[in-house]
Amino acid sequence: MTSQALEILNFEQQLQVQDDSFKALSVLDKDGNIIDEAGFEAAELSDDKLVELMKRMIKQLVLNERSVKLAKQGRLGFVAPTRGQEASQTATSFAFNDADYLMPGYRDIPQMIHKGFPIYKAFLWSRGHHEGNLMEGINTWFPQIIIGAQFVEAAGIGLGMKKRQLDACAYTYTGDGGSSQGDTYEGMNIAGAFKANAVFIIQNNGYAISTPRKVQTAATHLASKGWGAGIPSIVVDGMDAIACYLAAKKAREWTVAGNGPVLIETLTDRLEPHSMSGDDPLRYRTKESIEEWQKLEPLIRMRIFLENKNLWSEAIESEYKEEVNAEIDDAVKKADNVQKQKVSEFIETTFEQPGFVQAEQIEKFREAGK
Repeated sequence: MTSQALEILNFEQQLQVQDDSFKALSVLDKDGNIIDEAGFEAAELSDDKLVELMKRMIKQLVLNERSVKLAKQGRLGFVAPTRGQEASQTATSFAFNDADYLMPGYRDIPQMIHKGFPIYKAFLWSRGHHEGNLMEGINTWFPQIIIGAQFVEAAGIGLGMKKRQLDACAYTYTGDGGSSQGDTYEGMNIAGAFKANAVFIIQNNGYAISTPRKVQTAATHLASKGWGAGIPSIVVDGMDAIACYLAAKKAREWTVAGNGPVLIETLTDRLEPHSMSGDDPLRYRTKESIEEWQKLEPLIRMRIFLENKNLWSEAIESEYKEEVNAEIDDAVKKADNVQKQKVSEFIETTFEQPGFVQAEQIEKFREAGK
């Protein structure tokens, strides 16, 4: 005779259920083959859209390469590399439109640029210049440095969109480390309680700086944290651009229909340092693990897939990379020509209404010509 009490008290079974509840969404395998035709059809990606998505991913790749070089030359400040996360970042963001509001973290510069944020301003933001925080004519905000705080901001914006009955949503990103922050849960919780128009994306790249995912939480899947807030949550192959796009597309459709927020966990990898501020990945992970993930890079499978459809070639890619590099060259020159920010200006632009101490400092630095 089955005992309901003993079944409820079967903790081992509970853990197994958690483990089995999240199958990873996958459409395009590592060899560039469609393994789920229905999923591919649901993505509704025309040939033109596939090419545009590929171009955006290539742009992220080139921007990362150039930003890393500029950081090494001392020409940029804070830079968080994005290689390996082209699908997790660019393909998910491709599912949103201009009316949607992006709340980025510090690694989410590519999504901002795809939304229309000028590259030269991204460079100024990296240097700490106040002009890099000026968002004009686009629905985004400057990258959040306080880990997880963007989830709270997205919840508020998403609730405002719901109240105004807008056909739009807020979308935001954090990493696996960010998912351990209180702000992350609080944002999802309040958004779930009020059915805000929001899509939350956790990019699980395996490390919170140097802390491995396995010692951050006992949760088998980070997506399960969304269940605690009562919102639909899914896991996606974060190296599969089509699956990432499909997940974000369906999540957006769900939330703008008034059903409340969705959480997406992307399984991806950061193939380079956490940041260019002294991080050495080989101090906390092996070269072999990086090489294994390199074989799964999003651009490899997407490149094969598009070449097999006669939509892409080495010549097309080379020509487009030249175009992007020229755009970045112009952005570097423009950023370099912006007047250097003085200490007094930095303090002045930090505070909308400087207090007594700040006003005193501003005056002191101005008198010194700083």
